[in-house]
Amino acid sequence: MKWIEVQIKTDSENVEIVSGILYDLGVGGLAIEDPRDIEFKAEHPDAWDYIVPEELLSDREPGVVVKAYFPEGEELLETIESIRQRIEVMPKYETGSPFGVVSLSEVFEKDWENSWKKYYKTAKIGERVVVNPSWEEYSPKEGEVVVNLDPGMAFGTGTHETTTLCARALEKVVTPESTVLDVGCGSGILSIIAAKLGASEVVGVDIDEVAVRVSKENIALNGVEDRIDIRQGDLLDVVDKKYDIVVANILAEIIAILNKDIKRCLADDGIFISSGIIKDKVEFVKDSMAESGLEVVEVIELGEWASIVAKIGEIE
Repeated sequence: MKWIEVQIKTDSENVEIVSGILYDLGVGGLAIEDPRDIEFKAEHPDAWDYIVPEELLSDREPGVVVKAYFPEGEELLETIESIRQRIEVMPKYETGSPFGVVSLSEVFEKDWENSWKKYYKTAKIGERVVVNPSWEEYSPKEGEVVVNLDPGMAFGTGTHETTTLCARALEKVVTPESTVLDVGCGSGILSIIAAKLGASEVVGVDIDEVAVRVSKENIALNGVEDRIDIRQGDLLDVVDKKYDIVVANILAEIIAILNKDIKRCLADDGIFISSGIIKDKVEFVKDSMAESGLEVVEVIELGEWASIVAKIGEIE
C-alpha cells in the first residue's frame, strides 16, 4: 500500500500544535524526530544498553521534524491543502509566522514499517523498566521488567521523554491490586508496562484502529493478554467503570478535555498520570485540573516535556 509522508519542519514549541492539527485531519500514523532526543541519550549512556551510533548524531539540521502518514485516496489532495493552510498560511496572517514548513514524499508501507528500525535500540527508561525491540536479543538483569515492542505504524517506541515520564510514574504506584486505564494507548507500551509491573487489570483505549491492532500484537508478544483489554474509542467513550490509576500520554489540549470527565473513570483515591505536555503548557494543564476538582500531586520534567500526577481533590 502506498502512503504519502507529510513532513513538517518545526520547533519544540509548536510540536503539540502541529500534532493536534494532523490528528484532527485523520493522520494514519505520526512520528516525531527531535535531534535533542538523540543528543540526550548520547549524553546519558547509562540509560542505554547499546551505544548510540555516531551517524545518528551527524548531519542533523536543528529543529524538529514531524512526519505524518496518509493513505492515497480521493480526499488526499484536499487533506494536504488543509494541512498547508492550517500550518503555513493561516498562522502567517494571525501571528506573522507559520507553525512549520510542509513537504511531501511517497513511501510504501513495507519501507515505512522497517526503515526506521536501525535507529531503535534497547533502552532502560525507568528504575526497572527496559524497552526492547522485538528483533533484538536482550538478557534482563535482576529485577528488570522487560517490554518487548514492535511499534509498527503506531510509533510508540517508548524512548521519548513523555513515555519515560509515564513509565517512571507507573513504577511508583502500580501494585498487584491496581486496575489501570491507559487513554491513548498507541503501541500499547504503557498498558504492557502496567501489567508487567503487576497490575491485576489493564484497559487500553485508542481512537485509531492501527494503534488498536498494533497494541494487541505487542500484548501478545509480551504474553499479558490475560490482563489487558484493548478497545477502540474516543477518550472515555468506551469506559464504563472506575480505575485505581489512569495514565494518558497525549497532548496538553486533549488532557484539558479529559480532565473535565476524569472523575467518571478515576477511583476516589486513584492516581491520574498525564504526560505529552510541553513545559510551556504545564500551567495551562494545572489550571484545567483545578477547575475540574483535581489536586496536583507532582510535576516531573524531562527535557522539554513534563508529566503531571494528580488525584481527586478534597471536598471543602
